[in-house]
Amino acid sequence: MKIPKRIQALVDDGLVDEVIIRLMSGKEADVYVVRCGSEIRCAKVYKEAENRSFKQAARYQEGRKVRNSRQSRAMEKRSIYGRKQQEETWQTAEMDALHRLANAGVRVPQPYLCLDGILLMELITDEEGEVAPRLCEVEMSVEQALEGHAIVMQYVVRMLCAGLVHGDLSEFNVLVDKDGPVIIDLPQAVDAAGNNNAESMFARDVDNMTRYYGNYAPQLHDSRYAKEIWALYEEGELHAESMLTGHFEENTEAADVDAVMEVITAAYVEEEERQARLSES
Repeated sequence: MKIPKRIQALVDDGLVDEVIIRLMSGKEADVYVVRCGSEIRCAKVYKEAENRSFKQAARYQEGRKVRNSRQSRAMEKRSIYGRKQQEETWQTAEMDALHRLANAGVRVPQPYLCLDGILLMELITDEEGEVAPRLCEVEMSVEQALEGHAIVMQYVVRMLCAGLVHGDLSEFNVLVDKDGPVIIDLPQAVDAAGNNNAESMFARDVDNMTRYYGNYAPQLHDSRYAKEIWALYEEGELHAESMLTGHFEENTEAADVDAVMEVITAAYVEEEERQARLSES
């Protein structure tokens, strides 16, 4: 096929030899199957900010670290330089996330390079060498659904332990090859500790996956994996191999407001007495 203008630079630099087909056009990128020497890979071409339809991108970028304070200030002021830096941060976020998650034991495509808004990465294929189907295209038995769900829950746990929340996880962002689920599409990955929306996004991710697998294994509909995992995370008890049950009991005990106020008052009185002693000495 005709080489897209954005990929031409990679062809000129000898990084891509042939563009075989456009695989898909999404809300934040166009994806192509390309040949690099003897290997078939995937080229994800990020759309410019004004052409992306990904909603509320700022909510996802909250808490992301930048290289220096000058960049941070420029991004906050939305200057020309700041917008450029913000765009570069968005475009490189996926490659950074892919490296972090692979190191954490999450199955993701192997990234090769990110250059001028193009991410070159592994093409996930099925047993016949064809592009692997998305989860939404796969029929499953009850047993397969339970197994697949357990694997994905293990992956979201490992992601959280690595400090990341996918932020847009669904049956459309999971591929299935001969070895099981592969997590894809991570430019919006959220900093778990630095983003105020992380918990709600995590819950949505987990609930999306549980709902979908629950179409094949209805017993999953009564589970509460999001609550269970996040509670372990907040308590500092979550680790990569945490055993999950899918059960979670809400703490229904009402807060003892009077007791809390007594503690606050006692601390206040103690501080006043300390300051008085200091002024007398």
